[in-house]
Amino acid sequence: MSDATDERPPARTRSFTRRGGRMLKQSHQDAWDRYADVLVLDVPRPPGGSTSVDPAYRVDPAQVFGRSAPMVVEIGCGSGDALVHAATQRPDWDFLALEVWRPGIGHAMAKMGEALPNVRFVEADAALALQTLLPPASAHEVWTFFPDPWPKNKHHKRRLVSPEFATTVADLVPPGGLWRLATDWGDYARAMRRVLDAHPSWELDSRERAPLRPQTRFERRGREADREIVDLAYRRT
Repeated sequence: MSDATDERPPARTRSFTRRGGRMLKQSHQDAWDRYADVLVLDVPRPPGGSTSVDPAYRVDPAQVFGRSAPMVVEIGCGSGDALVHAATQRPDWDFLALEVWRPGIGHAMAKMGEALPNVRFVEADAALALQTLLPPASAHEVWTFFPDPWPKNKHHKRRLVSPEFATTVADLVPPGGLWRLATDWGDYARAMRRVLDAHPSWELDSRERAPLRPQTRFERRGREADREIVDLAYRRT
């Protein structure tokens, strides 16, 4: 084996899998065709990076939404239950959703009766993209609801909530801003607490249900399996 092969850096540990490929159900494809040109940001990609964003690119929220308003960044909007509900309830806020799974974006858009002017999507790996995508302190709140729990011990390193990602999120919100999380896996909830309680930029603010979080399909599955739903809100110090 050559020295060049020996020096190849290891692949980055990802917190997601591309479930089910990129094919959309017809109703979701119809919604994508109807709304994507307006709602999905056309971000530049590095060579070979289908889930990455060029690190030199920055989103200007005021330019994207056409106004200055409190902005919520949702990491992994899934099928859009929380996103569409919250954007409908709070038209005075803007919502930027990062979702690596295109069918999820299509599903979210299919839940809209019409394009919501205060919603935008970025199809990208949030753990990587958020290191450079947004200006510092530009988010009013960050949401991470029901991230993949990676329940097997050998997969815990893939969990999104880590000390490194906590630092990335801390850069997104000003002092007093919130990071809202929810999970139906007790072990993951305890791991979140360990990470964020030990992080110098975060302090626990609440364990109450997030005011704008509706019951999602992930929550329903958790309750059907008799798992406790844990909500956490951490405040940026």
